[in-house]
Amino acid sequence: MIRADGRAPDELRDIRFERGWLDHAEGSVLVSFGRTRVLCAASLTDSVPSWRKGSGLGWVTAEYEMLPRSTNTRNARESRKGKVGGRTHEISRLIGRSLRAAVDLERLGENSIVIDCDVLQADGGTRTAAITGAWVALADAVDYGRRRGIIPAAHEPLVDSIAAISVGIVGGQPVLDLPYDEDSTAETDMNVVMTGSGRFVEVQGTAEGVPFDRGELGALLDLAEKGCARLTELQKAAREEDA
Repeated sequence: MIRADGRAPDELRDIRFERGWLDHAEGSVLVSFGRTRVLCAASLTDSVPSWRKGSGLGWVTAEYEMLPRSTNTRNARESRKGKVGGRTHEISRLIGRSLRAAVDLERLGENSIVIDCDVLQADGGTRTAAITGAWVALADAVDYGRRRGIIPAAHEPLVDSIAAISVGIVGGQPVLDLPYDEDSTAETDMNVVMTGSGRFVEVQGTAEGVPFDRGELGALLDLAEKGCARLTELQKAAREEDA
């Protein structure tokens, strides 16, 4: 099977990390999964929410939002709607808990890191791109905090890396990293979050049409493992470059 964009079923789109994209954030990266682009900015503060004070533990959370013209037609800003939509809230929570799976909150100390993930352009896989880019921004913010003594230099709060990828069944074929035209027609759609050491953090899968069987589930998870392993390599390479 050759896909519409010329990729093989098990091939990622062109993945890019542009670190240090913002001058003021403690960590930032513009991540591109093909034509999907998400700006991830990590803000480090030497305090925690009131319910966390005195615990000796830090906090990591995230906020996600799509810009009005990230899609084909303009969507109203959620601030104008008066409330955060269910999808936005759900993805924000997903990003936050995915990142916390790779952080030792005791070693972080009573510090907070908030990662803002703003979708500049959407072509499928915005949540997986956001998670993958957010970890790079988080890692840079942790490095910043350790260099400046906000986080004790002897402590390394990051215990693993985090990456995420979409997989699905399109035309009866399991495929990796779906752009919008595939995502919108997939018989099965799944998002998989994994650690760099190869363990699963979250699996979200839905049959959009015909239910999938155990064999198809296994094939999709195999694809996701391969995709996340490659993303981990790309994250490492990006982190070794000067921001």
